[in-house]
Amino acid sequence: MMNRHERSGGEAVVQYLDSNLRVIKPGAFVRCAVTGEAIPLDELKYWSVELQEAYASPEAVMMRITGQKAP
Repeated sequence: MMNRHERSGGEAVVQYLDSNLRVIKPGAFVRCAVTGEAIPLDELKYWSVELQEAYASPEAVMMRITGQKAP
């Protein structure tokens, strides 16, 4: 069981690494840099180490790469 300091209900601050991430400020989710969607930390699969941002889906990654705006 996690204690309440390990994971709060708010937004986490995360450092995105090559194959992992480091939680700087505990929280339950991060926001997609393209869509603004809340992504639960345990479901986070896509991020950019270079840009230090998270993405909700492969489509969001492609939107960022191509410069498209979210609908």
